[in-house]
Amino acid sequence: MTGGGRSESVDLVLSILQRVLSASVTVDQEIVSKIGQGVLVFAAVAPGDTEKEAESLAAKVLKLKLWDDESGARWKRNVQDICGEVLCVSQFTLLASTKKGSKPDFHGAMGGKEAKRLYDHFYSKVQAGYAADKVRNGVFQATMQVALVNDGPV
Repeated sequence: MTGGGRSESVDLVLSILQRVLSASVTVDQEIVSKIGQGVLVFAAVAPGDTEKEAESLAAKVLKLKLWDDESGARWKRNVQDICGEVLCVSQFTLLASTKKGSKPDFHGAMGGKEAKRLYDHFYSKVQAGYAADKVRNGVFQATMQVALVNDGPV
């Protein structure tokens, strides 16, 4: 699980982190999760991904230094340091391949039950590493509308 590129020979749970002033997830016209200042995490699981990789990403989400400190020094504080919140959203489309034609191919994403198990493991590790009341979740396999207010180009 990293924000970097995906290698064909290395299995990684893939994620995109976005620093936000606020974010929410709506399902069936009802807000199911929302956060204030913090991190929005889009996470995808591929065949071959492991619990160890999910745990590594969970730790990285909480430790990544995305905020300045009180003196203005860049990249000094993480989401915990600012008492921010975390919103995790399962997003299998991160693993889409568009190499052929104009229709995305999602064969690079892990299927149903196993993907949910591994994603839930990731989410539980984020909660356990911080505070359950500071970590929110989307709805796995639901049609979600995700809204966010971006906090700078981060």
